[in-house]
Amino acid sequence: MLLARYQFDLIEAGCDEAGRGCLAGPVFAAAVILPHNFEHELLNDSKQLSDAVRYQLRKEIEEKAIAYAIASVDNVEIDEINILNASFLAMHRAIDKLHLKPEFLIIDGNRFNKYQDTPHQCIVEGDAKYLSIAAASILAKTYRDDYMKQIAEEHPEYNWHTNKGYPTIKHRNTVLELGFTPYHRRTFTVSKPQLTIFPEGL
Repeated sequence: MLLARYQFDLIEAGCDEAGRGCLAGPVFAAAVILPHNFEHELLNDSKQLSDAVRYQLRKEIEEKAIAYAIASVDNVEIDEINILNASFLAMHRAIDKLHLKPEFLIIDGNRFNKYQDTPHQCIVEGDAKYLSIAAASILAKTYRDDYMKQIAEEHPEYNWHTNKGYPTIKHRNTVLELGFTPYHRRTFTVSKPQLTIFPEGL
């Protein structure tokens, strides 16, 4: 069972990103402030859920959250500042867009660039431990998937409608054969043998 909050004294937002390990497309991030009494038996780390359940949960999160926001950093910016900093920047942009200013942040992962003067706590596998981080992971993942399906129409040969830009064998082979599109991250080494292999249909 995921926990509702890390602390109960301050307005708390959970933050997570999606697309960090991709060869193409932006990294997306979301920030979510949930009610104190929010609970949901299906809500979990987005990677553990089916596509249909993720989109069902997105609708419920958006209806019931006190505040939520989604933001992105594109592939050009990723190449300029590196993917780690781009992930932090995407989270900062999402927090900027919240209509209610959070007083405390919980971040999925073990590193974060401090946001203004707001205290934060990094939580490894936080998306499987706290509801607001899990909710942020759902929003970041589904909004990024929507974007990748949209740009897949421009470059259908790269199969982004199913691989979402992740380095599947087919995606990597297509890049090696046809080269980069304007959406590819040029600083990512496509042929690197130790790259994690992702299945098609993420």
